[in-house]
Amino acid sequence: MAGESRLDKFLADCLGQTRTQVKELIRRGRVTCDGKPVTSPQTRIAEGMSVEVDGKPVARAEKYVYYLLNKPSGWISATEDPKEKTVLDLLPAQKRRKLFPVGRLDKDTEGLLLITDDGPLAHALLSPKSHVDKEYLALVQGIVTTEDVRRIAAGIEIGQGQTALPAKLEILETDSENNRSEVRLTIHEGKFHQVKRMIASCGKEVLFLRRIRMGALTLPEELAPGEYRVLTPGEREALAESCGQVFPHGMTE
Repeated sequence: MAGESRLDKFLADCLGQTRTQVKELIRRGRVTCDGKPVTSPQTRIAEGMSVEVDGKPVARAEKYVYYLLNKPSGWISATEDPKEKTVLDLLPAQKRRKLFPVGRLDKDTEGLLLITDDGPLAHALLSPKSHVDKEYLALVQGIVTTEDVRRIAAGIEIGQGQTALPAKLEILETDSENNRSEVRLTIHEGKFHQVKRMIASCGKEVLFLRRIRMGALTLPEELAPGEYRVLTPGEREALAESCGQVFPHGMTE
């Protein structure tokens, strides 16, 4: 019947465990369906049925999950790596499922990173056609000038035969004594090391970089580096709308 799934698959999806682990739970009689003990992993679970493990209800896993992570420096934006710490290592193992980071932040870059298993939304957010804003705060070695602002607004060459799309550079503060500037930069694409290359093309160097916004999603001030939280329904819907997607209600952690 439509909407049915096998008990072992249902539990694996909901609990974030392997089929082997949940089959052992079932074998030991720790699982009930509608109050009745079940011992077969092939038991069919239909919509509306209640499933409990050790007397505790199992919440149904929704189609997609969305986490807002404040990426700390020193972690790479990947699902796994034999030598480096990845951003998924910041989440408990049972939450990782088939998650991946949407786009990449350099190892030494901090800030907002969306972690999800929603491939269609990720594709839409990263597509150059969507023109989704990505906003950064940067500490720059060198005094950023109004000429730099003009060049970046016009679309600046960043090497390797590439030109960045027109972007918005704002000078927040300059420190002549230490030859440094604090800037805000908003781009609409995600080329490799793009922000650093744009600043380098202006003859300056990025010393520190933090992403604070992606589309309608803003990094909360109270979220410390390394911390994450589930997106609110409003955030998920606004983020989808920012790249022309219609968010299907009810898809959450």
